[in-house]
Amino acid sequence: MFPIRDHNPSGRTPYVTYALMALNIGIFLSYVPILSDPRQINLFFASYALIPAEVSQGGGLHGLFTSMFLHAGWMHLAGNMLFLWIYGDNVEDEMGHLPYLGFYLASGIAAGLGQVLFEPLSFVPMVGASGAIAGVMGGYLLLFPKAKIDILIIFIVFFRIFPIPAWIILILWFAMQFIGGMGATPESGGVAYWAHAGGFLAGLALTLPLWLRRGGVRFWSRTDGHPPHPAATYPVVRSRVPKVRRR
Repeated sequence: MFPIRDHNPSGRTPYVTYALMALNIGIFLSYVPILSDPRQINLFFASYALIPAEVSQGGGLHGLFTSMFLHAGWMHLAGNMLFLWIYGDNVEDEMGHLPYLGFYLASGIAAGLGQVLFEPLSFVPMVGASGAIAGVMGGYLLLFPKAKIDILIIFIVFFRIFPIPAWIILILWFAMQFIGGMGATPESGGVAYWAHAGGFLAGLALTLPLWLRRGGVRFWSRTDGHPPHPAATYPVVRSRVPKVRRR
């Protein structure tokens, strides 16, 4: 079960979101040739990823920035870019291009600090744009809680797409990160749950002043919790499960 699109086209071209996607993809492609070489890729990540234990000791601070433009594989990149494409355009539209860029980078740095705070002795390299994108998701939750997001549910041999209010998806996603973080061990690797949770909370906090300037709860009343644009509509898509007729 994962989100695949929203029903909320942006009112203007999201140049920064597109540029961030292009930058992430371009950087990933630049080191694809060494992904299959464990020695080279480990040296590369040791130089540019976020190493919590190093940051805890006052070193490797550049990793708070550089790590958010690195990815560990094709699916890691694709998942993050999908989430950025779904949520980024509307948040950029509401904030403006340059403020949104600052918001994105600040959320990514806050996400890295969240990982350092909860796993200060870990030497596992952290890479990925997901902490910054989690901040975008936090901002989206505050600005557009009732916006419709389509999720794809796959169950063995059939699938179906359901439109779900953003607040349900985003709160559920945050809860999964928190629970995952509680069960993770510093040297286990895998998902940086605390970076996701930290980025999400940072995104909420950084968006709060804008939401208040827009009128707070009155802003929700004016837009019914949706982006202030006509919603997009899509045909219902579902798979047909083969049936065997009885004679």
